[in-house]
Amino acid sequence: MLIIDRHQQILEILKRERSAGVTRLARELFASEPTIRRDLAYLEEQGYLKRVYGGAVIGGAPDREIPYNVRAEEQGDAKTIIARKAAKYLHKGAVIFLDGSSTAAHMVEPLKELEDILVVTSGAKTALALAENGIRVISTGGQMITRSFTYVGSHAEACIRSMRADLVFFSCRGLSDDGEMTDISIEEINLRRTMLERAHTKILLCDSSKFGKQYM
Repeated sequence: MLIIDRHQQILEILKRERSAGVTRLARELFASEPTIRRDLAYLEEQGYLKRVYGGAVIGGAPDREIPYNVRAEEQGDAKTIIARKAAKYLHKGAVIFLDGSSTAAHMVEPLKELEDILVVTSGAKTALALAENGIRVISTGGQMITRSFTYVGSHAEACIRSMRADLVFFSCRGLSDDGEMTDISIEEINLRRTMLERAHTKILLCDSSKFGKQYM
């Protein structure tokens, strides 16, 4: 197993169960305990978890970006249901903005059912999935945030400003009780603001795990 895959699996287990022991992780991931300890030390340095006696618990710096492949697995069923409900706003011939969130990536499946649409996205993996399904797509390009595979920056914003969209589907990290949307990435927020300005209909895709949370 590649190191990055093992790191992602460790984070997936901790996100799901909040804590795990070295012995159990070694058994489930078919790795030695010294290897798992090295993995945990590295992930702690990166701010993703906190080591405790015999294992680790989830939780590092709250503004730390969680790898895309881990986020994509979180609330997967809920994100699929959200995408199906959001699909009722789609129509033939629409121009659509999708941000680079793993939630917005779930819109690829319902988009397959439409004809003559154009999707503009800041998500590199989303762009690839759209193209693989024969959907006409424009990638914003720009500077890539490597852990989220999302394009940001002036180039990406200029791409969005050059267009008008019928709809934008986007997500956020937290939704406060009074309806304020927050996130941890200033660059991604700036790009989302530009998408919101240039789209007629704005649709937030948000599962319940984000309710009552607030970030920078």
